[in-house]
Parts: sequence; structure tokens; C-alpha cells
Amino acid sequence: MTDPVEHIARAAAVRLAAEHGPALPADVEAALHARGSEREPDRYLDLIALGALIVSVATLAWSIYTDLKQKTPNPPPDVLARAIRVQLRETDEANNAERDRIIDVVVSETLDHH
Repeated sequence: MTDPVEHIARAAAVRLAAEHGPALPADVEAALHARGSEREPDRYLDLIALGALIVSVATLAWSIYTDLKQKTPNPPPDVLARAIRVQLRETDEANNAERDRIIDVVVSETLDHH
């Protein structure tokens, strides 16, 4: 079975590619590949950093979603999004509007995946 984080991150990249360029899915693939390694992916391009951010948000979303699902069978999207935003408040990787858009797309894909 495919890792849900990989599925969510890939689907989010496809949806966000129109806004961030057609290379975004490849950058997410690179970030997914680097996720298993001990070294942090090189962040010499903004899109690679964006790909890593999408993977990070997808990982966090899946973790929070599985925790929330133990408390309620169908966690509302706004509760999931708010929990992710609180966890990412310290992130400097994206401006707030861009980060919020990524969170919204990842939340949608997370809820669609279950």
C-alpha cells in the first residue's frame, strides 16, 4: 500500500502546479525521496523548498488527521486546517497566503484520501 503522505503530497502538487509551475510535482518527488534520507534536501531553488513544504504539510496533516479521527469519525476540514496552521506558525518557508493555500489543498486531499 502506498504511504498516504506520498499520495496526499503528490495530489496537492498536481493541484498547485498551475499556480507554482509545472515542475512542482517533480520537486515534491525530490522532497519525498529526500524525506527518507538523513540529510535535508538542498534548498537552492524556491520550488524545491516549496516541494519540501508540501511534503511537510502532508506529513503533518496525516498525523493530525489520524489523531483527530480517533476522537471523531469525520473531523471537519476547518479543525484540521487550524491544527496544521498552529503547528506551522513558526515556518518561514512561505508567506502566510501561500502557506494557507497549501494547507487548504493538503487538507482537501487528506480528507479525500481517507
